[in-house]
Amino acid sequence: MARIEKDLDILKTKLLNGNYCEADIERIMRAAGFGKIWHADQKRASGEPYFIHPIQVASILIDLNLDCETIIAALLHDTVEDTEITLDFISQQFGPVVATLVDGVTKIDIIKAQSKSIQTVETIRKIIIAMANDIRVIFIKLADRLHNMRTLRFLKPEKQILMAQETLNIYAPIAAQLGISEIRGELEDLSLKYLKPDIYEKIKHYVAYRKSKVTRYLERQQELIREAAQKEGIEIKTEARVKHIYSIYKKMLKYDVEPSGLFDIFGIRVFCQSVNECYAMLSVIHSMWKPIEHRLKDYISIPKPNGYQSLHTAVYAEEGRIVEVQIRTYAMHIAAEYGIAAHWLYKSGKVAGNFKPREIALINRLKNWNRFNVDNSRFLDELKEDILRDIIFVFTPAGEVIELPTGSTALDFAYHIHSEVGNHCMAAKADGNIIPLDKELHNSQVIEIITNASAHPHLHWLREVKTARARSRIRAWLNKNRHLHIGRNVIVVDKEPAPSSAPAPAAQKKLPTVTLPDDIKNMVREVIDKDRVTLKVGGEKNMMISMAKCCNPAVGDDIVGYVSVGRGIIVHRKDCPNLKNIKEINLRMVNVEWATVSSKYVKRYKFTARPTQDLFAEVDNAIKKYRGHIIDGQLQESGSDKIDGFMTIEIDRKEDLKKALKSIRTIPSILSIGGYDEI
Repeated sequence: MARIEKDLDILKTKLLNGNYCEADIERIMRAAGFGKIWHADQKRASGEPYFIHPIQVASILIDLNLDCETIIAALLHDTVEDTEITLDFISQQFGPVVATLVDGVTKIDIIKAQSKSIQTVETIRKIIIAMANDIRVIFIKLADRLHNMRTLRFLKPEKQILMAQETLNIYAPIAAQLGISEIRGELEDLSLKYLKPDIYEKIKHYVAYRKSKVTRYLERQQELIREAAQKEGIEIKTEARVKHIYSIYKKMLKYDVEPSGLFDIFGIRVFCQSVNECYAMLSVIHSMWKPIEHRLKDYISIPKPNGYQSLHTAVYAEEGRIVEVQIRTYAMHIAAEYGIAAHWLYKSGKVAGNFKPREIALINRLKNWNRFNVDNSRFLDELKEDILRDIIFVFTPAGEVIELPTGSTALDFAYHIHSEVGNHCMAAKADGNIIPLDKELHNSQVIEIITNASAHPHLHWLREVKTARARSRIRAWLNKNRHLHIGRNVIVVDKEPAPSSAPAPAAQKKLPTVTLPDDIKNMVREVIDKDRVTLKVGGEKNMMISMAKCCNPAVGDDIVGYVSVGRGIIVHRKDCPNLKNIKEINLRMVNVEWATVSSKYVKRYKFTARPTQDLFAEVDNAIKKYRGHIIDGQLQESGSDKIDGFMTIEIDRKEDLKKALKSIRTIPSILSIGGYDEI
């Protein structure tokens, strides 16, 4: 108990040094007393008293200047889940607001959820819905997750990996959307530490090594900047800054370089009193050193969607070294560190400033999102696709601002406006110029959609759109208007074979047209590059196709397809003796024919990965720098929260294949990969 008393003393000291009134400090410490009693006999995995965790969560939120109700809810956030205390009791003792916040972060009962995986999804769904009603729910959850990540070393390795992946997929992006850079950065770094420990340690050691080399140099450059500012009569402060480890890792992936190939790991921040002084200092710094072309970014005039504001530039400083400089006001810096939480500067029981929840872009998107009720298998994917991606702002011709996830296309824009606009989209313009429908949109563009009554969705649109809303509308139209059966992860063609002038051989029976069971439709993932598939079914090149090992069909053989649960379409020779032994063969046969075979180097791989959003898209991005593409791909659940999969890679030069594989192995979710015959 000595550790608890020590932590409570530190907590009270923080409250006294903060902006909390005496009455609120008394309420908070009273809640701490209740929590200490209710959690008295409980221990954490580390062996420490359990109540240390709620104290640390509350301490993180005090650092963010959160209000009294949020601090009390943090101290009590596990009581309903882990003790006999009820929400009604909390409401009676500390008020309905605290009870609502505690309920928002309480896990769904495992008995009601039926399984651990369903419990996880349902709990996240509950938190997101509660967050849309009161943003403070997610502050508590982020602080809870941050302390859990700080103490993750006490859990078993498999739990470490699961929690780190969930943190990287869900909670770090939420912190980013809310602009809380310090929490986001620490969550990402800690996630990488457990997902890619070797890479984490490599970057950590490099940063420590370089810091010892550049500290004196950066101090000299700051001194020169302060002297120049003083001559211009501008009062500033400066500091050196270091990129977070995960940010360095992402840049290494983006540019395919080692840490030594990045010039902006270290930089300088300049703090000014006003916006005008920020621009004046930009001019001063550019007069001191030559700026690097295309490196100037003005986030003051056009803030990031999460509210971040700053001027960024890069210059050739002394000794010809490249130095990145960020220039901002003190208020901008507080907002950059604390994000939305900066609005909770607490004074005398009232929220300071002009904070309005409706101004939070993330909350607006959640309130306008219509996918809260999708099934568990799709909820997290759609949440990550539509809500937790970085966003862009584009405009309609009438000047209305439209928010879309980064990477969205004109088709996503069209379906955002209305499903009928999307369904009849024929062409699009960006800033008055015709653009392809699959072209990625950028911030501040004015987008115009050209419609035609005869235009309609096409199958390839499904791989060109980025939002779940557009994908679901396209899928619905195709299901209704074409002879297609489109499930979440597979597209199966259901159409009569084209008439032939030659009579069918007597030995060949007409293959039936059937509606395939849901278990078949939902077991395999869609291929990425359908135009390079070497087989086609019913005239469509959009199938997951693999060759039967028993008869090894070769180009030119008479072939037939069998739709296998979990494996897509398995191609057999028509004279394969094993066909007669396959269960429900007549119901699951489809016509398959040979299509053009690629002349490039092609190799098939098997891999194991953690479930994650857009896995094939990540792989495709990792190899495209070597002019490589995924021809087809397939995922199967393998248990233990992992997935196995196969993919076929096409690449221009065989000698680039090893480089492409090395790039794939840097993806955090990829656990192992090897040639199909090697595993």
